[in-house]
Amino acid sequence: MGSESERGPEIIDAYQDLVRHIEQGATRMRVLSTLTSIVAAVLAVAYVSQLILPLTGTTTVSVNLTDPFNVATELAVFALAFVWLYVGIQDFRFSSKMRREILEARSKEQQVQDRIS
Repeated sequence: MGSESERGPEIIDAYQDLVRHIEQGATRMRVLSTLTSIVAAVLAVAYVSQLILPLTGTTTVSVNLTDPFNVATELAVFALAFVWLYVGIQDFRFSSKMRREILEARSKEQQVQDRIS
């Protein structure tokens, strides 16, 4: 029983380190997700503008924009950009939810500490 009471502070320290590590990872994930979302949105706008260009009357700009291969390539790249944007947004939502849960856990932890003190 004595060894369990001696290990208590070590367990609490390990828990604190784990929570700190998760918080740092969540922050990094949020930053990366934000950057990914911004880049994906810029790419999506660029590809949509290229797809709209033939509708405005422009049919050649050093390449034939009505060429089925070029349109298919643009659509494929646009789809990839959209998937990239989706993943970025999902990662951002996940990290935001994780951050809220960590804050709730910290709050409950503080309440327990206040009751003990």
